[in-house]
Amino acid sequence: MKKSLIKQISAAAIVAALVTGITYLGALDWLDHRVGDSMFQKQEASSGKIVVIGIDEEALQEYGPFQNWDRSIMASALEALNQDPENKPAVVAIDTLYSGTTEDEVDQRLAKAAEELGCVVTGASASFGTETVMNEDGTYSINSYALQTYEESYDALKDVTAIGHINAMYDSDAVLRHSMLYLTKEDGTKVYSMAETVAELYSRVQAGETIDVSELDATLDGSGINLPKTDAHGNYYVAYTAKPGDFYDGVSIKDLINGEVPSDYFAGKIVFIGPYAAGLQDNVVTPIARAKNMYGVEYQANVVQQLLDENYKSEASESWQYLVLFLVCFLSLLFFQRMNLIVSSVVTVAVVGISIGLALAFYNNGTVTHPLWTPFGIVLVYVVTIVYNYLKSRAEKKQVTQTFERYVDTAIVNELLKAGPDALDLSGRSCNIAVLFVDIRGFTSMSEGMTPEMVVAILNEYLTMTSDCVRNNKGTLDKFVGDCTMAFWGAPLEMEDPVYHALLCARDIRDGAAELSKSFMERYGVPLNVGVGVNYGPAVVGDIGSIRRRDYTAIGDTVNTASRLESNAPAGKIYISRVVADMMGDRIRTTSLGATIKLKGKAEGFEVIELDGFN
Repeated sequence: MKKSLIKQISAAAIVAALVTGITYLGALDWLDHRVGDSMFQKQEASSGKIVVIGIDEEALQEYGPFQNWDRSIMASALEALNQDPENKPAVVAIDTLYSGTTEDEVDQRLAKAAEELGCVVTGASASFGTETVMNEDGTYSINSYALQTYEESYDALKDVTAIGHINAMYDSDAVLRHSMLYLTKEDGTKVYSMAETVAELYSRVQAGETIDVSELDATLDGSGINLPKTDAHGNYYVAYTAKPGDFYDGVSIKDLINGEVPSDYFAGKIVFIGPYAAGLQDNVVTPIARAKNMYGVEYQANVVQQLLDENYKSEASESWQYLVLFLVCFLSLLFFQRMNLIVSSVVTVAVVGISIGLALAFYNNGTVTHPLWTPFGIVLVYVVTIVYNYLKSRAEKKQVTQTFERYVDTAIVNELLKAGPDALDLSGRSCNIAVLFVDIRGFTSMSEGMTPEMVVAILNEYLTMTSDCVRNNKGTLDKFVGDCTMAFWGAPLEMEDPVYHALLCARDIRDGAAELSKSFMERYGVPLNVGVGVNYGPAVVGDIGSIRRRDYTAIGDTVNTASRLESNAPAGKIYISRVVADMMGDRIRTTSLGATIKLKGKAEGFEVIELDGFN
């Protein structure tokens, strides 16, 4: 039992480690991301604080290709937003990059329009690469987030606006699930994202602060809103609330410039102006709507909404999640090894349901987990258990078949297969059995005058007859020793009335021998006379022998006594013990020979009984 438990624990640990390793290598990432996206990212009603004005197809048809636009078009848009001083936007964010100078007059006009409108946020952009960094201790490490280039608004515009970077950080599957709260410039200063800058300014405006953006440092301190916790690279998980199109009412920058947008539409709100046409290639894949790309300006609006709501989600430690996955798989496999398929199936379904429910509960309470890891692990362990049990069952059936098909009737083998390995103990067990021995009388002298071929032919027919009788009477054929046949009843499966079946077999062998005797006389000129002995009692039954040769057999005094009864039985006679006669009662007719026959190895007074027939 101790060895079996150690084997089960070892198997559970190995399988759990393999499942955890598969997960660690990322084999589940793609599907896990999809399941998590569908579970966590949910559309919600808009707060109405944010509107998007698109640089859309209408505007491109009106003003030409975007790359050919001069800065007076954006200046006109800002001037239109400032037409009604009583209904100005709270914050305006321009989701494009205006770096470098063009025509001085146009650049000054855009800067002036931004200054007069106030609370305008313009973009900055950086590119990242990999570089080798020497540490303080003289060792080297790889920095995969090294700042390579950095661009921001030209000086005149920068002086009158707040700066926010517009970089998007995609996950490994090219889906935008995270936002970079800040990037760090070479001088160590942080440049916060456009979304954070917009949310910060909006919060301060709503608080009644008078803000001069020209005096704001490029890095905001988060005094207006509580900032989310980030990883080492400044990234945090985005909880989307709007799908593509939810922030966009079809208002074009052309409509704004032409005075077709009433000021109460954007009054006191956050206004995003940015590309909203497929040809501008500013669209992203988001977890809330994989089938339809979201424009970058809508992504910025989603992040701003999250920051304003302070709906932050921290991602659970992957080390802890790996540990939980390992433990669930380990304990499940230990449990499955002891339970049947129905119980294992119910537990698997329950664990899958509970783990998904817990993932949702954790998310709603602010923690993002991998929702598919535990369900995947438990299902995989369940499948492994089924496959293992199937292979084990096949091996056990093969072992049972190979062990017993030579000894017992096919029907008994099938019963053994149905009963399973618990029905027998090949290592040996003590049980009560009925034992039969049968031998040819005078076989040695009979065979002296025959050719070897004749001897073999006679033996084959005789042994076939005895083995058929054993099988037909549900017995276990133990062995052939020369012309002797040994069989027993009551093992490997317990049976009702083993003595009765053994005596029926003895009678059939005696009658079968009489029939064969007639045939042998006609063919070979020799008779066939047999003696039979039957006893009942305890014996040790099991797969006994050496490493190279083993036999399923029975040993013990009960077996020896049956052999002694057979060796003393005259031709055509069946000798049984008193215990056999008492168990049969009035179902048989017997003649007691008393202690007139001395059995080798038995004490004086052992009663020998002759079976006369059945009632």
